[in-house]
Amino acid sequence: MRHARDAQNARYALRRPLIRAFCAFGASCASLAGTACKGPPDAIQQMTEAADSADQLMIGVEFYLTNLGVRQALVKSDTAFVYENTGITELKRVNVTFYSTSGVQTSVLDSRFGTYRARQSLMEARGNVVVVREDGARLTTQYLRFDQAKNEVSTDSSYVFVDGERRAEGQGFVSDPSFRDLRTRRVSGTGGGFALPQ
Repeated sequence: MRHARDAQNARYALRRPLIRAFCAFGASCASLAGTACKGPPDAIQQMTEAADSADQLMIGVEFYLTNLGVRQALVKSDTAFVYENTGITELKRVNVTFYSTSGVQTSVLDSRFGTYRARQSLMEARGNVVVVREDGARLTTQYLRFDQAKNEVSTDSSYVFVDGERRAEGQGFVSDPSFRDLRTRRVSGTGGGFALPQ
């Protein structure tokens, strides 16, 4: 009985910094005059459960994705839940800036949620995903995946791509992070002969 109680106390001691950080985050949200932390009860419950099961909770996270020392993207997130055993980090309110191999910014992604799988070098964005290219072209979808090793962006979901007066809709594509070499099987478009590479 004593060993069980000691083990329980040890687990609580390990989790105490996480609980304290989450409570501090909740308190700071409560003090805001705006509505940033207001949301459906189920979303708040999911966030609480994630904080309770994660090994680390971080607020205001920034980290680079690199391949062989070359910077590929800068990831920013309001909240990150780190699961050390699986190498997975769950992100909320995600902003990703993509760079070319020469270090020039090519596009910026925003999404409601994201998942970074460190062991597979994969970054996933989910929920109202919007990518804006440097020239103003805009892509919207519900899911996007970035493979660091291949330096490739892809989705199986439907998407809309708007470039000035030209507009294309399709189902699934593979592209480079600058979204200039967009390869898709199913696409329809408007705006004077606009066509994506097949």
